[in-house]
Amino acid sequence: MSIEVGSKVQGKVTGITNFGAFVELPGGSTGLVHISEVADNYVKDINDHLKVGDEVEVKVMNVEADGKIGLSIRKAKPQAERPERPQRPRHNNNRSNDRNNRPQKEDFESKMARFLKDSDERLTTLKRATESKRGGRGARRG
Repeated sequence: MSIEVGSKVQGKVTGITNFGAFVELPGGSTGLVHISEVADNYVKDINDHLKVGDEVEVKVMNVEADGKIGLSIRKAKPQAERPERPQRPRHNNNRSNDRNNRPQKEDFESKMARFLKDSDERLTTLKRATESKRGGRGARRG
C-alpha cells in the first residue's frame, strides 16, 4: 500500500521522543508525528497524550524523497472536533511598510506644548499634595 499525502490512515505508536512520536503505518512504513501535530493545544510533554502501543488515526502531511513521512494527529480529526484556533497576524519584517502605516507624526511645537501642559498639571498636583501634608504655606511647627 502506498502512502499518499492527504490520506488518513490508522497507525500504531511504536516510539516516543521529546520531539514527537513514531507511528507504524499499514504496509510496515514508519512516520513521525511532530509534537506540534499531536494536539490543538500546546503540548509540553508528549507522554501526557500518547504512549507506545496506542492506535491513532493520522493524516499524511508529506512524504520526502528519502522516505521520511510527516504525520499529523490533530489534522486527522474532523473539523467539527477541532477547536477553532485564532489566527495570529504574521510578523512583517519589512520596516518600510510599518512607516507607511503609522499615523503622521506630531510636529515638534505641538509635542512641546503637550509636554509642558502635562508637566505643569503634574507639578501643580504634586505641590498641592505636598503642601497639605505640611499644613499649608508658611506654616511652622513648634
